[in-house]
Amino acid sequence: MKKRIIATLLAGIMAVSMLTGCGSQSADTVQDTLADAGQEENHTSTEGEAASETLMIARQGMFSSGGTITEPVEGEYDPTTNWMDATRAGNTAHVDHANVFYQIPANDNGTPMVYLHGYGQSRMGWMTTPDGREGWSDLFLKKGYASFLVDQPRRGEAGATATMTTDGFLDTWAEDSKDYKPGDQAWYTHFRIGRIAPERYEGSQFPEGDEAQDQFFRQMTPNTGDFDQALDASALGSVLEDVYEMTGSKSIFVTHSQGGAVGWDVPAENIAAIIAIEPGGTPQAGSEQYQKLLEADIPIIIYFGDYIDNGPEDVMSTGFWQSVRDGAIQFAESYNGDGGDCTVVNLPDEGITGNSHFMFQELNNDVIADNIEAWLKEKGLG
Repeated sequence: MKKRIIATLLAGIMAVSMLTGCGSQSADTVQDTLADAGQEENHTSTEGEAASETLMIARQGMFSSGGTITEPVEGEYDPTTNWMDATRAGNTAHVDHANVFYQIPANDNGTPMVYLHGYGQSRMGWMTTPDGREGWSDLFLKKGYASFLVDQPRRGEAGATATMTTDGFLDTWAEDSKDYKPGDQAWYTHFRIGRIAPERYEGSQFPEGDEAQDQFFRQMTPNTGDFDQALDASALGSVLEDVYEMTGSKSIFVTHSQGGAVGWDVPAENIAAIIAIEPGGTPQAGSEQYQKLLEADIPIIIYFGDYIDNGPEDVMSTGFWQSVRDGAIQFAESYNGDGGDCTVVNLPDEGITGNSHFMFQELNNDVIADNIEAWLKEKGLG
């Protein structure tokens, strides 16, 4: 990890040189370089509204965290036949790690954000919207928060695993499934975008049109191996440790849906705060998860969108999300009663309406980002 950090620091100096139009750089520290870039950004931002919206990246890169190496296949590796030996004798495989794409802005405020997607998703969901607008990673980069976007083990760019998934219920394909199992309409309804695709609920903030819906559905990606919450939590603990080593700061941990369930299990020592977007559940009061978060004094904010209290009563997902939201409220009451700090935001109560399970991709994603930023600043983060 240390060699990789040195390489990225050097790359960062070069990147800032190009971004600021400088032909060369002296042997200043990276901090000085970033400060210079920030001054340049401030200078150009006074020249017009368009310039003030410019996003300047000081450095970016990718790395993997956690994971294991399989035992060698029985037999001796033969370099003369290498990949043509179908037995793979003597070969090992690096599997079950998390993969991270990171960007550090020129106006870095020193508090990184680590993003973990939900079920059927990858980091792509944080990076863009179905209609091509800026995703939360860009919006928060402009606010000064470095972005570390994770693909969890056995998903997306972290797909390497030793055994193919056997989950024929959730995943669209599995070892024991003979046929591909589609799910566009099922997930569309469950995510509270509309009753039946392509219709949207009245007042919906989800981007309208066939092209946007097509782009949304094409973000979905299955697990390559079975979902393992403990394995994912361990890998994310390694991610947070690596981010701390790289930046010197604890991370704001942003989770969504199934990623929220993983988030409660992640080791707490490198977490500055948790932002949970409609997590699939919340810890039981007094549980090991609960006590860990409480003892680490981690502030938590949990967001829920629309069409929960006012969703169609004959759709089973309405009751599901009501139960999840009510469970989060009970968690917050217990957590705060025990000296913790948890806020549950029901967006319609804030006058922010029309949001589905994917509020960070919708037409008002910037409004919700501003709401989160205000909470972060209240907590001294950013």
